[in-house]
Amino acid sequence: MMALSERQPQSEKKAPRSRPMSGKAVLVLCATSFFVGLLLSGRMTVLTPPASGSHSGSRIALFSDDDCEHRRKLEEESNPNDVMNEVSRTHQAIRSLDKSVSSLEMELAVERAKRNGGVGAGVASKGLPKVFVVVGINTAFSSKKRRDSLRDTWVPRGDKLRQLEKEKGVVVRFVIGHSATPGGALDRAIDVEEAETRDFMRLDHVEGYHELSSKTRIYFAAAVATWDAAFYVKVDDDVHVNLGMLTNRLARYRTTPRVYVGCMKSGPVLSQKGVKYHEPESWKFGDEGNKYFRHATGQIYAISRDLASYISINQPILHRFANEDVSLGAWLIGLEVEHVDDRSLCCATPPDCEWKKQAGNVCAASFDWSCSGICKSVDRMRAIHSACGEGDGAVSNFAAA
Repeated sequence: MMALSERQPQSEKKAPRSRPMSGKAVLVLCATSFFVGLLLSGRMTVLTPPASGSHSGSRIALFSDDDCEHRRKLEEESNPNDVMNEVSRTHQAIRSLDKSVSSLEMELAVERAKRNGGVGAGVASKGLPKVFVVVGINTAFSSKKRRDSLRDTWVPRGDKLRQLEKEKGVVVRFVIGHSATPGGALDRAIDVEEAETRDFMRLDHVEGYHELSSKTRIYFAAAVATWDAAFYVKVDDDVHVNLGMLTNRLARYRTTPRVYVGCMKSGPVLSQKGVKYHEPESWKFGDEGNKYFRHATGQIYAISRDLASYISINQPILHRFANEDVSLGAWLIGLEVEHVDDRSLCCATPPDCEWKKQAGNVCAASFDWSCSGICKSVDRMRAIHSACGEGDGAVSNFAAA
């Protein structure tokens, strides 16, 4: 007790301490602040107590009656079709923007390659004829009869070929290199044929069956340096094509960046020597019995301009496998590419393509899988065109813009 009495005078000398608020006062202050905040925000309506018998008692609404009414009207006025149309337009705008960005990125890569000496040929679209699609028909010196069978069916001749290019933006050319002895008899024969038909695209490439991967690479580089197209197609000279259907199917992906269209497959890697389609580098694909990665079958496929530009810029360092369709797939497999598996590009010959035509599903391309093209194409192309062709006016309905 004495100790307490002695400390009391000392405590009187200290500064007076504010009295702490009671718990009840704190609670009242908090509640008051909450209600004042609600009132100032203009978002509160105090509702009258409900009629007797209600179990909910009086309550406070956090949204005004006007807000609720406004929401209700918006929900009633909104049309689901309008919403979906707006979503579709937004999606298309995004895809178009992505396509533009991809094109700008490729142009930037071109400029960098030019400044740094580049690993491949520069690609500049300025000043080039602007078209929708370039259809390159892979052919050989010995295939004149095949070429004539196409000119008699789905490949336009003379002025019609120029008109198709000028009015619809569809370029069709037979693609061929030169012989091992440039200027020899084989090359002179093509010179004569070219003077008559004017439908060739000549490559700086030595022709040969085992050089198809190189030819494909050079074709895309040459095509993208000659025409500013949305798509570049490679097709063999023993395949039937409906140009109208082909262009309309490709038009679906006009705004899609980095698109690779074809009949996607994944066949076995053949390691046995002496067999057709033998893969000398089979060990790169893993253990024996493995399959290739997914890629378009070689009879016909299409790539967008940005991918053709990529091949052109990087062609010296793009590895070539034994099979050209595998090579193209390998060049694209590590990129951000949209693979489109379009089965209209690999219909079988009649009766398959004929039945589909009668059902209203005209095929874009037809061939025989067993022959990797149309079996005896020179003899059968006209009959197949008669049974499965889309008609002469089909491609004229295509809107190039």
